[in-house]
Amino acid sequence: MNTLVALCAIGAEKILGNEIKHLGYKLVSNAPGRVTFLGDDDSIFKANLCLRTTDRIFLQVASYEALDFDSLYDGAYSVPWQDYLKKDSKIVVDKVRTYKSKLNSEHSIQGMVHKAIYSKLGDIWHIANFPESGEEHDIRVYVDENTVLLMLDLSGLPLHKRGYRTDGGIAPLRETTAAVLLQEMMWRRKTPLHDPFCGSGTIAIEAALYAYNVAPGFGRLFALESLAFYDEQRATEIKNEEAGKIRTDVEVRITGSDLDAKAIERAKMNAEHACVMVGRTLKSIGNDAHVLRPDFVQADFKTLSAPYPEGLILCNPPYGERLGEEEEVTQLYKDMNSLWTDFPEWEFGVITSNPNFLQQIEKKPCMTKKIKAGNLDTVFYIYKKLQNQKK
Repeated sequence: MNTLVALCAIGAEKILGNEIKHLGYKLVSNAPGRVTFLGDDDSIFKANLCLRTTDRIFLQVASYEALDFDSLYDGAYSVPWQDYLKKDSKIVVDKVRTYKSKLNSEHSIQGMVHKAIYSKLGDIWHIANFPESGEEHDIRVYVDENTVLLMLDLSGLPLHKRGYRTDGGIAPLRETTAAVLLQEMMWRRKTPLHDPFCGSGTIAIEAALYAYNVAPGFGRLFALESLAFYDEQRATEIKNEEAGKIRTDVEVRITGSDLDAKAIERAKMNAEHACVMVGRTLKSIGNDAHVLRPDFVQADFKTLSAPYPEGLILCNPPYGERLGEEEEVTQLYKDMNSLWTDFPEWEFGVITSNPNFLQQIEKKPCMTKKIKAGNLDTVFYIYKKLQNQKK
């Protein structure tokens, strides 16, 4: 069995853990921003392909105690790096984190682990000078209460980079964060969904991928594909298995609107790219079916009305960082009260980092959830249907 570490937004650990269990893997532990689990060899590729709410996945290659630099070096040297890396790999110890440990110089730890890896490979392959002409592979080091964790990056580019968004506009919401919001709301594919501040369309597109049961990683490559143990044939089989699970027989009602005409153009383009990716994936298994992209229209949210009796408003309104004027944001939040009037039987989910949001909204949320969205400390406000019937 392999020990894998999946990173996520702080506050999303439970959601990610549920996803991992749904794939059939066993949870080991979690810490702020990361979940550790056990998986078979297939999990190395499948987790990267299928998990919606993780930002990056590592293979834990070692766990040992180190009270000094000699033991740090020996532990790193003992890892069979030749089983993971190729002779032309470029190795980068990209990040070091220490907590309550005797070893606390991140720069020195970084250099010692880097030296141990190259020394081991040099001794195994009898190479003094490595060409480093191949793919770059990142190693991350955690030293937590004198226990060293060495982790090999399997993802490469962060997993929120699905491959369909070519233009996110200003301060776009990460795809992985949008996936977290959908799962926090326990949204179901038959429920109408509208985002009145859709921007580049991330929430609506992620909802569509979820509704059609499309694995989020179909449109991209992963760092693991250039590692020594990568099995291309098995990876293709896994992709085909997941492609066969795509639902093209479901009716979804997912829409978005925005006052900015250029934002609507971006949303339509990104959604089209996502649908092309789905079509290409289906075609790879001999299926000529296709999926419909979400609908996006230019509109002021104050002019909207509910197209269906029930549904979900899920949105990421301007925080103030984007508009730059606190007065504008305050007025916008006050105006948002009209949404509860115009969509009386709908549920609502709103994420924002602006601490003044609740002061302007007449209704109180039934639940709040703190989520670290990128570099921002945000709060997700959840309004459920029964609670919407009263202030």
